[in-house]
Amino acid sequence: MADEDLLHRIHGLEDLDLAALLCLVSREHCIVSTEPEELDALVEELRLVASQTFNLSSALVDCTPHTTLDDLAASIQLRPATPPQLYPPTPRTPSASPLRRRGTDASYFHGRTATPTTPRTQNPFTGSPPQIANVILAKNLDRAPKDVQIQCLELLRTRRILTRTSVQAAPKQFLFVAVLESAGAGRLVSHLNDLFYVSHWHDPEDGFAHLEEEDDRKGGETASLYSASSVVRRSTADSMSVPVLTSTPRAGPSRSSATYVHREDQLAADQISLSSSRAPSFAFPSISESDIATLALQARQVNQEIEVLRYQMNIVSFIRMHRAVAPGGGGATPLATKHLDQLAKCLAALHGLDYVTPSLVGLAVKKIYPHRIRIAAPGQERSMQWGSDLGAIETLLEGMDAEYVIEDVLSMVEAPL
Repeated sequence: MADEDLLHRIHGLEDLDLAALLCLVSREHCIVSTEPEELDALVEELRLVASQTFNLSSALVDCTPHTTLDDLAASIQLRPATPPQLYPPTPRTPSASPLRRRGTDASYFHGRTATPTTPRTQNPFTGSPPQIANVILAKNLDRAPKDVQIQCLELLRTRRILTRTSVQAAPKQFLFVAVLESAGAGRLVSHLNDLFYVSHWHDPEDGFAHLEEEDDRKGGETASLYSASSVVRRSTADSMSVPVLTSTPRAGPSRSSATYVHREDQLAADQISLSSSRAPSFAFPSISESDIATLALQARQVNQEIEVLRYQMNIVSFIRMHRAVAPGGGGATPLATKHLDQLAKCLAALHGLDYVTPSLVGLAVKKIYPHRIRIAAPGQERSMQWGSDLGAIETLLEGMDAEYVIEDVLSMVEAPL
């Protein structure tokens, strides 16, 4: 499996870094959401994650109800730096004769004929076609018109985008991040929403570690503490360098922070609580393209015992049949099942394991399904067809959301020993 140096760097990453890493390893894309007032800070944090952790370029698409397909195509391209102007144009001198045609005036062409016309589909300074950024941050994608969302769907599916004059291909390392408010995923086009690999809720109380470090470097003041939670975290209390998994759902009814610890000499995991702080002088680890390729290869080599696979399939079945989930599966699609299997194996590789544990399956469920599950309307609840009282069903479903369904299912399905 992965060497100690790579595992050490992985365990030092923050939540957002790890969400991006999991998507890059799987060649998939994600949704990241937070409170509306923290959306701009989240975008800047993700920009720094792309540049500092993965050394990747990024582009921002600020979506509104008036965003067009041309706006989308222009926003995802890298903007070349403007080169210095070596020869400033000479001012045009007026013609001596007012009857002389402008087309025969040599001074009219002075300073203009030396620069040939460059096609709009090329970089005016290098002559090469425009390039799509490695990381695209689609802020408020749920507010974009339907045709723009469908174009994003095609970009994610085919890794290319068609403009009026050319076909642009995405780079090898490509990540599309939908940066949304807390309930934004529910307003995405259904097929686009299902295509997103994982969803991550970033609690503003966890802070923005890269942004705060950047402010410290520039001499600014930080407004909040460094992030104290991570999807993969090294326990400071264990001298054997034990990888630690945490999952921090949004605040709400019946939700709590769950931490999963995996030791090399045990299959099961005990649930514990863990907190840690980051020193101000901390140097963020970096992940190279070769590291991503190594993790992708190791994820494909991860094994899964039949008992763990049965546990995984039971969870999927219970989600589909949960009384709070809308009829027809409620978002538990075949693609979601494929992503669940893929993510569980990627998490095993990030922990230096060559097998999937039940706790990794549970964590993967909490990342795969929150943006997919649709809660049933009271009139659609299954027991209504057998004469249940509508008022009682409304009371039962009040306050239920995707996180509640996931926690309820995980508590009902027995994990293998």
